[in-house]
Amino acid sequence: MEMNHVLVVEDDKEIREGVKIYLKSQGYEVYEAADGAEGLEVIDREEIHLAIVDVMMPRMDGITMTIKLREKHDFPVIFLSAKSEEVDKIMGLDMGADDYVTKPFTPMELLARVNSQLRRYKRFMERLGSTQISRTVHTIGGLELNEETVEVTVDGEPVKMTPMEFKILLLLMKNPGRVFSADEIYERVWNERAVNTDTIMVHVRNIREKIEINPKEPKYLKVVWGVGYKIEKQA
Repeated sequence: MEMNHVLVVEDDKEIREGVKIYLKSQGYEVYEAADGAEGLEVIDREEIHLAIVDVMMPRMDGITMTIKLREKHDFPVIFLSAKSEEVDKIMGLDMGADDYVTKPFTPMELLARVNSQLRRYKRFMERLGSTQISRTVHTIGGLELNEETVEVTVDGEPVKMTPMEFKILLLLMKNPGRVFSADEIYERVWNERAVNTDTIMVHVRNIREKIEINPKEPKYLKVVWGVGYKIEKQA
């Protein structure tokens, strides 16, 4: 089995060392960085499959680092944040993180998140590499999604999506007019029982920011209050 490479970016040496020791004992190859800038240097040098990133760090914080790494990389990012940083959780997910763990956390809790994110990412990459992806292009108004090339364009302009955003948009575009609840989106996209559907709300908001000319008056991605989300049949 190929060993997964995990990057731990945390300015608190004790936490960083603790996470490293635990992950290594579980068979992961672990890289360390004390701040966001150092983290980006490691990513440029090494093949990383998942990053655990503290939100609050000197020199370069976790949010800035994640925005920068998302320009080139799709691997999962899990944020570590103190309980008082509720706003940072949501902001973190807005900025391209896939999950978050609040401090203090148990090693088991962090490991469960790491395993879950890596499983999802592996499935996504396998599906990208397989010939099973139907060679189809979905078009609604000026919004176009190409399953084969994994590309999204709005009025001919390419839009960069994270793997999760792409999968959510694909599900909605394959079923125009149909309303999906957050739980249903979670279960269909992640192929597991819905546990934290807050992330769906954030991913949907991110998608809307990217595909709508005016996200406050969306043309494509609509919220049906109290029910869920849908892509309009005719935009």
